[in-house]
Amino acid sequence: MSKQNLRNLDAVEENYFRKHPEEMDDYIQEIFADYAQDRNAPALLASLRVIAKVKGIGDIAKEIGVTQRGLYKALSEQGNPRFDNMNALMRSFGYQLMPQKIDGPA
Repeated sequence: MSKQNLRNLDAVEENYFRKHPEEMDDYIQEIFADYAQDRNAPALLASLRVIAKVKGIGDIAKEIGVTQRGLYKALSEQGNPRFDNMNALMRSFGYQLMPQKIDGPA
């Protein structure tokens, strides 16, 4: 099997959510719950990148006031997006960032 026949997980997820956009809300909840547990920022950013691709990187970049390249960089494995950009990104997905009290020790 050639390398061209192999698809990475991001491509599989992207294809899935293009066919099942109604499942993105649950996915967003799940990726943030996972992040709250494991604090794996690269995994969170990769998942947000998948959603951004499905919704249209160009449109989202324009909406939040960054370049497509800047958005890809912010959502890359080494990304460290500014808080205001993360807030704008989540708003473009139809969400807002808000604190949630955690049970037990922090």
